[in-house]
Amino acid sequence: MSRERLYIYDTTLRDGQQTQGVSFSMHEKVQIARRLDALGVDYIEGGWPGANPTDSAFFDEAPQTRAMMTAFGMTKRAGRSAQNDEVLAAVLNAGTGAVCLVGKTHDFHVTTALGISLNENTENIQASIAHVVAEGREALFDAEHFFDGWTANRDYALEALKAAHEAGARWIVLCDTNGGTLPAEIGRITAEVIAAGIPGDRLGIHTHNDTENAVAGSLAAIEAGARQVQGTLNGLGERCGNANLTALIPTLLLKEPYASRYETGITREALTGITQASRMLDEILNRVPMKQAAYVGASAFAHKAGLHASAILKDPTTYEHVDPGDVGNARVIPMSNQAGQSNLRRRLSEAGLVVDKGDPALARILEQIKLQEERGYTYDSAQASFELLARRELGQLPRFFEVKRYKVTVERRKNKYDQMVSLSEAVVVVKVDGEKKLSVSESMDEQGNDRGPVNALAKALAKDLGRYQDAIDDMRLVDFKVRITQGGTEAVTRVIIDSQDGQGRRWSTVGVSANIVDASFEALLDAITWKLLRDGFAK
Repeated sequence: MSRERLYIYDTTLRDGQQTQGVSFSMHEKVQIARRLDALGVDYIEGGWPGANPTDSAFFDEAPQTRAMMTAFGMTKRAGRSAQNDEVLAAVLNAGTGAVCLVGKTHDFHVTTALGISLNENTENIQASIAHVVAEGREALFDAEHFFDGWTANRDYALEALKAAHEAGARWIVLCDTNGGTLPAEIGRITAEVIAAGIPGDRLGIHTHNDTENAVAGSLAAIEAGARQVQGTLNGLGERCGNANLTALIPTLLLKEPYASRYETGITREALTGITQASRMLDEILNRVPMKQAAYVGASAFAHKAGLHASAILKDPTTYEHVDPGDVGNARVIPMSNQAGQSNLRRRLSEAGLVVDKGDPALARILEQIKLQEERGYTYDSAQASFELLARRELGQLPRFFEVKRYKVTVERRKNKYDQMVSLSEAVVVVKVDGEKKLSVSESMDEQGNDRGPVNALAKALAKDLGRYQDAIDDMRLVDFKVRITQGGTEAVTRVIIDSQDGQGRRWSTVGVSANIVDASFEALLDAITWKLLRDGFAK
């Protein structure tokens, strides 16, 4: 049986950019567009040309893509022709193969927000879409507030859709603009639209996530007959975001009944790049990836409980609904005080440590983990520190260097503008190959901003490690998390540091102390030690 074609429309660069706190540069938009094209989406909505300088510049520099590059805009304004509306002209001047115009389909918005008659709005939709088609472009119509409009005034909402359809729109996109329509209602209304004369192979769905149902609503529309689905990477978007393509795309390709009913422009091979695409976007936004994200999160295939890990060793399908490799992710067996020996042996094996079943070292490692977690450590989110702990118990941890002492001071002083600013300074003395080395570093960056005592300490520690220096020069701290595990006067601070190197490796280490600087230093030491191990150094 042949499968029906579904079309994936990405709006990360336009609707995703409306996320609070998100602003892409032109070069970042080009980078994201290239990654989306490599993934295999059918449409890339690049932005609203003329609305801001970045979007206009992007269309001037947009890369050549297999995907249909699309410019976004609005239908013409009342009182002028489509040919003489400069806002619409700016959208067409972007030169894209497709143009998506948003227009009102809810009578309340027409009369209240636009302040025009329903007939005027319908004429605006028809004339605008007809003008785009006459210019030789593929036209899409975003039916704004459609589901609310259908509920309030079905006849007018349908009239607006038919105006776009009869004017030649390739796609009529049903938008749940406020994000409040639930999946069952989306499915029912989509089916009613098709029954009223708008073919399903001309319908798209655009949902928002204000009830945490954007993906479910999109699937409901597809099941009802819609054949284009819109969304964003990592669910970026206005308010609570849009339908998350990093969850929606794998579901369509890997889960039944969708995998056998539909095909998309995304191949199973390309799907393995979706985790990397998700993390690349977070890197651009300087955000920590959400570990619990479906399919692509670092914890999506993490098995902490000993019972789960034991079963996974026998057959991964016991606790995994898809193969993590299908989406470019990896199985993780984290260590915790809930772990059993089967869990432990699997994690040791992944770290390159082979320990026979029944080896007394296993019990020692488990006991050490439990003791450390009682003190405030956590190893399910600090895999590198776990490996070092295990190697220490196994007698397989080289001592690359010895820290003899360190000191951190923080002072307030006046800068050249006569303002009081903080300055942190760290001194670290290490012994490498029998030679003591003293390093001093300040936390001030090139712009004159204080980066804090931990930054100064990290810079001093990594300043001169003798023959190991070249190996750590490409290390950088990419995330720093602090948590107080006990309150009151006996507070214990846990620090988790994420590090990354020039080879793209990323690893996490943990430190615990009543003193945040000591906890940070412990995590920094583990990070450097793990890096030297991975680079093949011996003592």
